[in-house]
Amino acid sequence: MCGTNSFDVHAATGSPIANEALDRIAQLYTVEKTINGSLPDWRQQRRQLQSQPIAEALAAWADSTVRQLSRKSELYAAFRYMRARWTALVRCFDDGRLVLDNNPAERALRCVAIGRKNYLFAGSDAGGRRAAAIYSLVESAKLNALNPQHYIADVLARIADHPARRIAELLPWNWQPADTTRTAA
Repeated sequence: MCGTNSFDVHAATGSPIANEALDRIAQLYTVEKTINGSLPDWRQQRRQLQSQPIAEALAAWADSTVRQLSRKSELYAAFRYMRARWTALVRCFDDGRLVLDNNPAERALRCVAIGRKNYLFAGSDAGGRRAAAIYSLVESAKLNALNPQHYIADVLARIADHPARRIAELLPWNWQPADTTRTAA
């Protein structure tokens, strides 16, 4: 929600308004802890019963509080940011398959962000495209609960003799190891 900016403001200034925003957002995460790993329909139901009222109260409080803030303050900007994206922020209440935040996606991309400077010197645009393809394969393997090293080693060992018309069999979501001693992650 507006947690990161509110956290930064609270850490820098000790703002009670930022602290209250963080407390209200923490209530949403408390609900998430109790429903994490549940079936999507159950999560949706629990979110609508428990999280939606918390979020509605947060929105009403933010709307009334933002009027008291200086338009030049970081907290004002954080509240405006949150309210401008409100529809997207609360989308997970209507779809139990969605998560409350994008932390899993950001964790998956962290290695790319950390290595960004190294990739400036991939050698060429083609080298950069090859690196991106490998990253895609590794992350797709992980998303399909495969050990990326075993998956890629097996595919590389088989691909030269594999019929092109059956290449889809080697995609991470269809892959079956040729060597049954090499199993999923």
